[in-house]
Amino acid sequence: MAGYEYVSPEQLAGFDKYKYSAVDTNPLSLYIMHPFWNTIVKAFPTWLAPNLITFSGFLLVVFNFLLMAYFDPDFYASAPGHKHVPDWVWIVVGILNFMAYTLDGVDGKQARRTNSSTPLGELFDHGLDSWSCVYFVVTVYSIFGRGPTGVSVFVLYLLLWVVLFSFILSHWEKYNTGILFLPWGYDVSQVTISFVYIVTAVVGVEAWYEPFLFNFLYRDLFTAMIIGCALFVTLPMSLLNFFRSYKSNTLKHNSVYEAMVPFFSPCLLFILSTAWILWSPSDILELHPRVFYFMVGTAFANITCQLIVCQMSSTRCPTLNWLLVPLFLVVITVNLGVASYLESLLLYILTTVFTLAHIHYGVRVVKQLSSHFQIYPFSLKKPNSD
Repeated sequence: MAGYEYVSPEQLAGFDKYKYSAVDTNPLSLYIMHPFWNTIVKAFPTWLAPNLITFSGFLLVVFNFLLMAYFDPDFYASAPGHKHVPDWVWIVVGILNFMAYTLDGVDGKQARRTNSSTPLGELFDHGLDSWSCVYFVVTVYSIFGRGPTGVSVFVLYLLLWVVLFSFILSHWEKYNTGILFLPWGYDVSQVTISFVYIVTAVVGVEAWYEPFLFNFLYRDLFTAMIIGCALFVTLPMSLLNFFRSYKSNTLKHNSVYEAMVPFFSPCLLFILSTAWILWSPSDILELHPRVFYFMVGTAFANITCQLIVCQMSSTRCPTLNWLLVPLFLVVITVNLGVASYLESLLLYILTTVFTLAHIHYGVRVVKQLSSHFQIYPFSLKKPNSD
């Protein structure tokens, strides 16, 4: 298993023919962020590998997640009557979130600047982005948290899925059209949330208890923005791009079945994880929300990474992801009735298995593509260049 090769010879051949194609029409990105990133990237030395920038940004997102998990493990820290997260933590999280967003914006520019753009770089970038979704959403949750002034853990679970499906929608587009249409919601959300973290440090979490407009609370605004962006921006634009490709006869998959295959595993993951929540004898989501979110987000990231490999190599997306098998068995076991401590143990075991499996997948894929393209993933030095 240690030397298992996830990328098939057919896919490696597809990567050889791959050409990057992306469209960014977001005004915030085009007129503000790109000029800013063009300035920032000049500060980086030309020997710095783009993938190292990408990975550094991802580690900042993970650090924010762990930092907030320490100060707000059960999402009650922002509720009235509970010990709140220290103000300095919000400042640190806000700054690091914007830094991570900036690094995610300059890695590609560094690649073009150093003439080191490769399919591996794009896969590495988008693969880590798929895992960052859960870290980002769960960290943001601590602003409002649970309790009478917050958002229930089940509502946050549904909001997490809105974000996850919005993310995979872009890669579904590319799987079918060959073009990555960069979503508008990403840039807006990153800039807004970075600002909100800093504001929280200044005004305190108590400020979010007050109505935003009439009886419309800030938590309701938070929920409405996520759902509204998905339903009225991301989804319509994705369908429009798909329809345009259909009208121009440039779709890569002609049948409806083949076009929709990338959604099979994510939908089954949603069904199984939701069934677990609803059938749970110990109310597992209320008991371990952070771990449950992480388990779902990690499985989703693995599914998405396999889709990205297929879209870049112009190969067929697998119908089902094998990680769904142990999840299915756990859900069936839970439905039969297990003790509370056993259900919690199953969640922790499954989360560990998913995490190790996803890391193994990522490491092996990076090694395979590095060997195939004869490059070092975190260095601009060429193998056997001495």
